[in-house]
Amino acid sequence: MSIPSFDLSNKVALVTGGSKGIGLGMAEALGQYGATVAINGRNPKDGEEAIKSLQEQGIEARFFQADVTSESEVTNMVEQVVEAFGRIDVLVNNAGMNIRKPLIETEEDDWDRVVGTNLKGVFLIGKAVAKQMVKQKSGKMINISSILGTIGRPNQTSYAASKGGINQLTKVWASELAPHGINVNALGPAYIKTPMTEDYLSDPEVLKGITDSTLVGRVGTLDDLVGPVVFLASDTCSYITGQTIYVDGGWTAK
Repeated sequence: MSIPSFDLSNKVALVTGGSKGIGLGMAEALGQYGATVAINGRNPKDGEEAIKSLQEQGIEARFFQADVTSESEVTNMVEQVVEAFGRIDVLVNNAGMNIRKPLIETEEDDWDRVVGTNLKGVFLIGKAVAKQMVKQKSGKMINISSILGTIGRPNQTSYAASKGGINQLTKVWASELAPHGINVNALGPAYIKTPMTEDYLSDPEVLKGITDSTLVGRVGTLDDLVGPVVFLASDTCSYITGQTIYVDGGWTAK
């Protein structure tokens, strides 16, 4: 029996929304396992700080600015990554946002902003990177979904719709791209403790509701995403495609 490796040396990984939060955590994980990391974001200052942090850990990394809702910017950014590194072996399609409001208070602009970033952005990045991976005849695409793509919680109309859409895109793309040697999967985290969620999770009532919803009785951390994202990026998952893996402390099982 051959033993596949989790080693990502000589792999190039593009992480969208990679300058902070979950994106930066996953970029760090991939880099620690040997990948060269290209992180994308809209804010150059955040990008510079993220690159400095990664490089201090010995990770080869560069920042590429682009708004994922703009096809021209996405196309240009992906071309820049390929020009810089020669290929893209791993895509972590992570850029996203949320506006929490009840249905009757959700404005059209709220819907457009959330779905535009979370779903259209995933589509545009996936399309551009797929063209490169098809040329290479290989690649690992990891779309970042959420438990809210499969369960219902109040005040999440646009966000839940976008994440449910990501789950379906993952299945469709897996079907289309399998003949080209490309695996497409999704990660569906529950609430993860990051600087971006700190305020939300600081409400004791909110925190209790979240921890009580899991089987393990706690909120997730960035460390909980290291194993899953490295696994899906590595050669160990060559026979897994079209799946959404929930990193949720048992929430969806409960």
